[in-house]
Amino acid sequence: MRGQIGKCKLMNEDLKIKQLIVPIINSLGYDLVRIQICDEKTKTVQIMVERLDEADLTVEDCSIISKEISVILDINDPISGNYLLEVSSPGIDRPLLRLKDFEKYAGFHARVDMNIMFEGRKKFRGKLAGIEGKNIRIRVKEETYVLPFDEIQKAKLLLTQELLNAATQN
Repeated sequence: MRGQIGKCKLMNEDLKIKQLIVPIINSLGYDLVRIQICDEKTKTVQIMVERLDEADLTVEDCSIISKEISVILDINDPISGNYLLEVSSPGIDRPLLRLKDFEKYAGFHARVDMNIMFEGRKKFRGKLAGIEGKNIRIRVKEETYVLPFDEIQKAKLLLTQELLNAATQN
């Protein structure tokens, strides 16, 4: 998956930043979800993480991660110029960026936008039905589509009462 959100570039392909911060993030008990750089008035490096134990991410978690990776980013300087570092959780209606996200959130509603036309459409809104190899399954009304993961432009969970109920039970 690749793409752009507003004036932000998704930086999943930026191996230098990932190589620097993933070992630190993992050693602290977290998993990297996404890196993106927004270059509006002030350049902002957004690091989205979740806890490996699947507990809710706290402000303290974000502070710990920010302090640890700031040092590494300052020393190695992989980002040109000044920037603001933001560490956050994916949120309830999170983006779906990894194949494992589509498996984990099977049964919940999502919106999936494709890079290419697939069976006459580029946008799919329905209930996730897991994965099949390197494809994702989504049920739209009465039809299940098997979409190639590599052709997904962007995908996110939709905020529904079912999702809110699941989030408050954890």
